[in-house]
Amino acid sequence: MRRILLVLTTAALLTGCDDKRVFEEYQDFDQRYWMVSDKPAFEFVVEDTRQPYNLYCNVRNSNAYPYSRLFLTYYLQDSTGHELRKSLLNEYLFDAKTGKPFGRSGLGDLYDQRFVLLKDHRFEKPGKYKIQFEQFMRTDTLQGIVAVGLRVEKAGM
Repeated sequence: MRRILLVLTTAALLTGCDDKRVFEEYQDFDQRYWMVSDKPAFEFVVEDTRQPYNLYCNVRNSNAYPYSRLFLTYYLQDSTGHELRKSLLNEYLFDAKTGKPFGRSGLGDLYDQRFVLLKDHRFEKPGKYKIQFEQFMRTDTLQGIVAVGLRVEKAGM
């Protein structure tokens, strides 16, 4: 119990001192799988259009994930719903040869990974933006994906 409390306290302290972060949020999949019909979406606000931003997809997976790679599509929309960007990501969660998981080890068999969506991106207008993720695998039920998230941070700091 002390160990868990120590980990949670340390995590809270580290994330509390993160000056670069503008937005970070996860959507958990309580059943520990990502259904093709689940399309997590995140809304964030951009105030400074002179500031470049880095956008990341955060993935929390377990050892139950049956593949080495993850394919997902993200959609970036402005406040009117206009699609600004759509892109397919192809990222490795496990080493294809050894099966060793990538990412930072969390509690138990969970691993946190961060993938770049946009680097040094400048938004044309201030306002609210939305990113939606869609799993793009060959199965409707993607076992071992525990959560998906979005991180927006100020670049160049």
